[in-house]
Amino acid sequence: MSRAIFLLPLSLFVFVAIYFMIGLRHDPSAIPSMLIDKPAPEFSLPPIEGREIGLATEDFAGEIVLLNVFGSWCVSCKIEHPVLMEIKSEGFVPLLGLDWKDKPGAGAEWLARLGDPYARIGDDADGRVAIDFGVTGAPETFLIDANGRVRYKQVGPITIEIWRDKLKPMIEELKNETPPAIGGDDAGASADCADAAGDCR
Repeated sequence: MSRAIFLLPLSLFVFVAIYFMIGLRHDPSAIPSMLIDKPAPEFSLPPIEGREIGLATEDFAGEIVLLNVFGSWCVSCKIEHPVLMEIKSEGFVPLLGLDWKDKPGAGAEWLARLGDPYARIGDDADGRVAIDFGVTGAPETFLIDANGRVRYKQVGPITIEIWRDKLKPMIEELKNETPPAIGGDDAGASADCADAAGDCR
């Protein structure tokens, strides 16, 4: 009995050590999202204080964007913020903001102090939209293509390395994708009819 009592702390130590070793092998930013390659959730949010235009799903249509979830209370968001300002200065992709669970006026005051990298911002005061996106913490960033589909989810702050080596190349690849023909096969059939001066119905 005394031998078992002696071995119990050792067993617990070994178990905890193995758990942390496994955890260290995984990239915490690589948490999968159920939304990948699916349309972004439908929503419409009011603007934060000092802005007249909010944010809605329609703002994703026709343009590749980064949707960044932030909050004035978020320490990691402050660390990430200079990188967002750099992304804005490059003009390579629009940044849209989701102000998550902030007190009234807090997000606007925070951006007034640190700089505002966002083309549009939605005030998600109750956090409902963030829940629909599967947000687990801030900051998180979603890469959304011109068809409104979520293509990638970045968990944690965007560093300059993540921007340069991961996100920017992904955006470049999306920009180089051939857009679908408007109207699909029907459009092609209509063109054929026009060329042949035929009566297609």
